[in-house]
Amino acid sequence: MNASELRAYLEKARTIAVLGAHKDPSRPAHYVPKYLWERGYRILPVNPRFAGEELFGERVVASLRELGEPVDLLDVFRPPEALMDHLEEVLALRPGLVWLQSGIRHPGFEAALREAGIPLVADRCLMVEHRRLFP
Repeated sequence: MNASELRAYLEKARTIAVLGAHKDPSRPAHYVPKYLWERGYRILPVNPRFAGEELFGERVVASLRELGEPVDLLDVFRPPEALMDHLEEVLALRPGLVWLQSGIRHPGFEAALREAGIPLVADRCLMVEHRRLFP
């Protein structure tokens, strides 16, 4: 996905689910979604460790299945070896775009998303890209 496509997508996106959202402000899984939330995106946090608590004005859910609403973008903060465990949920959710954060790649997971027609950005930081595209 080139810069103009990314920019257009991020301009129209409103709801971002964050798989692996975290409460610790020093962790990227907290400060990246916080940055996006502060820029007007609705953040839907997903992490079984914090289910029922509140982050970014929303209740944390344990799994993607619990979201029950369309998601424009799925921002993933999970180790590569855990991605296939989430594949069925991701395919059922059918987000408009899946974003694998910096350092996250999994050829099988990525191929399954492409085969399902779900656009994907891998091994890039959403916050860094957003800052670059919207200075």
